[in-house]
This record gives sequence, structure tokens and C-alpha cells, in this order.
Amino acid sequence: MKILVAASEAVPFCKTGGLADVVGALTVRLGALGHDVCLFLPKYRAIRAASLDGGITHTIKVPLAGSSVDVGLTFLHRRGVSVYFVDYPLYFDREGLYGSAGKDHEDNERRFALFSRAVLEGAKAMGFKPDVIHAHDWQTGLIPAHLKRHYKNDPHFAGTGCVFTIHNMAYQGNFPRAALEIGGFGPEDWSSEGLEYYGQVSYLKAGLVYADKLATVSPNYAREIQTSPDRGFGLEGLLSRRSKDLRGILNGIDLDVWDPARDSSLAKRYGPAEAAVGKRACKEALQRECGLEVRGDRSLIGVVSRLDYQKGLDIALAALEPRLDRCQLVMLGTGDPSLTEMFAALERRRAGAVHFHRSFDESFAHRVYAASDIFMMPSRFEPCGLGQMIAMRYGSVPVASRTGGLADTVFETASEGRPANGFLCEPGDGADLAKALDRALAATQSAGWDGRRNAGMSGDFSWDRSVESYLALFREAAGR
Repeated sequence: MKILVAASEAVPFCKTGGLADVVGALTVRLGALGHDVCLFLPKYRAIRAASLDGGITHTIKVPLAGSSVDVGLTFLHRRGVSVYFVDYPLYFDREGLYGSAGKDHEDNERRFALFSRAVLEGAKAMGFKPDVIHAHDWQTGLIPAHLKRHYKNDPHFAGTGCVFTIHNMAYQGNFPRAALEIGGFGPEDWSSEGLEYYGQVSYLKAGLVYADKLATVSPNYAREIQTSPDRGFGLEGLLSRRSKDLRGILNGIDLDVWDPARDSSLAKRYGPAEAAVGKRACKEALQRECGLEVRGDRSLIGVVSRLDYQKGLDIALAALEPRLDRCQLVMLGTGDPSLTEMFAALERRRAGAVHFHRSFDESFAHRVYAASDIFMMPSRFEPCGLGQMIAMRYGSVPVASRTGGLADTVFETASEGRPANGFLCEPGDGADLAKALDRALAATQSAGWDGRRNAGMSGDFSWDRSVESYLALFREAAGR
């Protein structure tokens, strides 16, 4: 198939979270299977690649707010994927992908309205006639709407289907009504059946209304967002009405990137057979690196997370602190200033037992996964989660909330042929998290610990099955 992918971030070019990991890995896997894959990304200031130094390969005119602007397209071919960067410095040559200093950029409605239209105009200019367009999250939500409203008679997109993947319903791209005209839409689109959402324009809703098929990132999350107001964020009714078009497809991880047997970031590489020895060496190395007491009898709890209310880390702090006499914590995270200060204060109070790494460091994240005995993800909600999969791949046993994709991948008891590989608690329940931590800490000293750890390491977290599910959905959207 000819597959056009549009996203606001993708590894290795630009990243704020799991969206980038998913888009980067999925496009490469599709290309490896022989599909013709074209990926469009904004050309942010943070993107650095020697192959881009050749400059703009093409200039296109892109409609915006009743006029048009000249936009550049810069090209790079990588791992079987043609990557086009939408080059408009006024909007994208700035600090941060979506904002800076803890605040969203004030013109995000313009930035991503331009990007969405540039994807379609860019595909035409480059002569790429897609069978299907795969758009991701609110930043590309206008693409399905444009296809149905403005390009329905364009022969270049005749027969083109559209799949829209929701990575997190909490991020909706809601803007004042003026965004309607900025995006190129009119009064007829201002309705509950169109782009209007509680008195605002919702870019996320545009994707949900107009895409041929919808996907989200785990089967359990697909159920949650149709039935629960605190998961659907006011759009659960629309999602329920479109249930026949919605699929929950579990994300995978890039097994070439996340492989403890080949990971150059680790003090000692290891596979499942050497996990006990390898993890012990990695743990001692990280304890020294972080200034913690080097003690094998202390369970090491790892956290690699965005610091956000969603992640439940405020609840985790209260559960963790009374247990730091029998465990240690290494945490990597950036985000909410109040949460940052809470964990910085914990580090000051419990020097020798807590290390808080307050800047994103990919190599350090790898070392946390390898060194930790327990990996904690107490999310209030979690559409899929990649951290628990990576942790299990590295032999770190997750303590996670029973929600979204965490409930699809972490099992405290063996059932239906699935071995026990972690510990679960109810989301948002600090007392239940404390009990789950106690069960996990006690289990590290039990004879069954190796079995639980090895069950995680032998889990299938590849993209293979998920890619086939996406391809089936692509064919449905394209009417094939």
C-alpha cells in the first residue's frame, strides 16, 4: 500500500512522549514490510540532521486563514521511509514543540492548521497519491476534515481512506471559534455534528467525526473512552456512536532500540538467561552513579515518566516515602513544576535512598530500566503505556494501575495462558498502591521472583501483530 503518515513528532527526529516512539517505530516497520511509506513532520528548531543541510526540496502554497503562505518541504530518506519536514520558520523555528516554559504556544491553532493543510498540499506536490492517510492526535485532526470537506472531488485523493489514531483523549486541541476560519472552515462546520465542542473548535473532534476509521492504542482504552466520562472527556457519546469504526490496537516497542542484550548504555548487557547477574551489575553501577548506598538488599524502584497529574505520581510519593527504609528510588522525569519540587524535596530528605534526574536523558532512561527491580506506573489513566513494556523487556517488574493498556499487558495472577508478570492497583487509590508496593517488595525476596521477572522478559511486545491489525484497518478505510 501507499501509506501517508502525518504526526507532530516521531523518533529519532523530535519527541515529547510516547507518540514519537509509536510513529517512529510503526512507520519503519511498515516500510520494512515493503509498503511505500511517506511521513510528514513539522520542521522544528530541535530537529538536527546532516541530511537536511541540502535545504528545501520544494516550495508549496498552503491555504491559511483565507489567504495562502509559502511553505518549504525538506526531504530525508531513512530506514525505508520517505520523511518530509514542513518548513515554516515563523511557526516551527522556536523553542519547544507545543510550548515552552510550561505554557502552550499561543498560536498552536495556526501552527497545526498550517501543518495539516501542508501535508495534503505537499502530497500533491510530491506526486504521492496515498491509498490511506494515517493521522495521529489533535495536531493532525483537521486532515480528515479537509479530505471530506475540501478535497472530496480532488482526483489526487480519489479513493484515499483515512485512519485517525487517538493516543490520549485528554489532549484535544480546543481553540476559540476564530480557529474555524483559520483552518479554512465555515459557519456550516460550526455544529455539534462538526467541529464545535462546548463553544470551541476541537481539532481532535474533527478527526473523530471525519476519519473513515478510528484507532486507539489499546483494547481496554478503546472500551474506556466509549463508556467513561473521565476517559472520553465529553466525547464518549461520539465514540460510542462510531464504535463499529473504532479499533483498540496495542502499541509495540522497537525491539532493536530496547534490547538489554545489545544495549550500549548498560554497565553489563544481558539476556533472559543472564538476567540475575546482569541486572545486579547494572544496579550497582546505577547506585554508584546516582550517589545511592550500594546495597544489594535494597530493592531499587525505577520511574521514567512525564511529571503530570495523569501519571499519579503525587499519590505515589505518599506511598513511597514510608517504605524507603527497605527500598531505593531512581526517578527520571520532567514536567509539572509542583511535582518537580515535591520529588526534589523527597530527594533532599532521603539522600542516599532517592535520586531524581530532572532533565530528559535517553541513555539514563535505559540504565534505569536495566537497574531497577521494580518499575512503577501508578497512572490515573494510561491509554497504552510503553514504559511497562520496556521495563519487562529489561527484567524490571511493573507495579501499575489497572487501567488502559496497563491492564492489557500487566497481570498479577496467571490466567488464560498468561503468566503473572507484575502487580496491579486501582487507579487513583494511594492506599491500594501502597499495598501493591508491599506485595512487590515482599515478592523480591521470594522464590517466585525469577519466574515473574522472566515472564516479563519473554513477553511479545513487538509491533508484528499490531502492524497487521493496522494494515487490516488501512484496507478497510481504503475500501480494499
